[in-house]
Amino acid sequence: MKPETRDKLAFDSKAVYYNPDPSTKSINAPLYLSNNFQYDEEIYQNIVEGARITENIYGRCGNPNETLLQEQVAMLENADGCLALGSGMAAVATTCLALLRPGDHIVSDWTTYSSTHEMFDHRLTDFGIETTFVDCNDIEAVKAAITEKTKIIYFETIANPNMRVTAIPPLVKLARDNNLLVICDNTFASPYVMRPLDWGVDIVVESATKFMGGHNDVLGGIIAIKKTNLPDDFLHDLRWGTHVKLGGVLSPFNAWMLLRGLQTLPVRLERQCKTAMKLALYLENHPAVQKVHYPGLVSHPNHEIAKTQMPNYGAMLTFEVADGQSAIEVCDSLELCAFAASLGSVRTITQIPATMAFLDIPKIEREKMNIQDGMVRVSVGLEDPHDVINDIDQALNQITIHKQG
Repeated sequence: MKPETRDKLAFDSKAVYYNPDPSTKSINAPLYLSNNFQYDEEIYQNIVEGARITENIYGRCGNPNETLLQEQVAMLENADGCLALGSGMAAVATTCLALLRPGDHIVSDWTTYSSTHEMFDHRLTDFGIETTFVDCNDIEAVKAAITEKTKIIYFETIANPNMRVTAIPPLVKLARDNNLLVICDNTFASPYVMRPLDWGVDIVVESATKFMGGHNDVLGGIIAIKKTNLPDDFLHDLRWGTHVKLGGVLSPFNAWMLLRGLQTLPVRLERQCKTAMKLALYLENHPAVQKVHYPGLVSHPNHEIAKTQMPNYGAMLTFEVADGQSAIEVCDSLELCAFAASLGSVRTITQIPATMAFLDIPKIEREKMNIQDGMVRVSVGLEDPHDVINDIDQALNQITIHKQG
């Protein structure tokens, strides 16, 4: 298919289609498990002269499966370029280490994934890079946090785990006024729900492990960029100057698995978003539930922002019960839904953020993120919506039984 034809396709069609393999005409990508490739004179001469190609040299430098995945994701994210990595955190770390130097400064939203928060608050400080955490929906607070050393504004489209949605246009305008870059973690949304680059964000990072893969069987990370405010050679330097040197590469098999996952991303997310909305409405009226966090609910404080920025509200939600012990009782009483660590799967998965993903974050900081001990995070899967609701309902009823007992 011609590139100009593909550009006109709807998102669902773009996700499914890629050109047949040129040598075999297979409509599925072959799996290239080699980590080494035969040089010819042209390749050798290019390397000697300093030219860098992204495949068919050595596995850490690139692989045909990785290249195809990058092309697919760039198209789905409406990006000018993409880099695939071994995990979502490899994407975050590689981006930061490529852009920042000792003395530089980040302004980050308070609520970010725990490993990101810890990297900003602890590990990057070892390299002389400081971070100020603010509420990115408070544009005056963001403005006040910017210093002459600030290089990046960082946030998540749908924040993990409290489901906060940040208004992007004010942040982008502020960044442009101060010559800063805007980086967004789009993991909870996926490019099906939200494409931040269309809103002026410069760099999107994402854990492809989650909704892109979609089956809890693969690890991967994505960096997608718009070149508007970046040097023309940024992606080249990101790969060769940082990514290849750090070594957080994606295996050929994982790239192949992620390509497969992308093909069903739209149909999975369409179903998951609808079920999440039904579950959120149900939980909002359950007597054992104190609060529900889901951007699709009118009661969500950022609902109007979400309605403006995303046509769907995602497959993630959280709800709060009385305390941490009640949260454990709910999750441990589930029969259909899983009680596990990750998200984005065809299975509905629950976890207790305060004592799982965010366990190593001090309680005082969790409170600033609005992460309560009784909060239960739900990644909605592909089960029948009524079965999911019934399973969570019977689990919530165990709290009542326990208290009555």
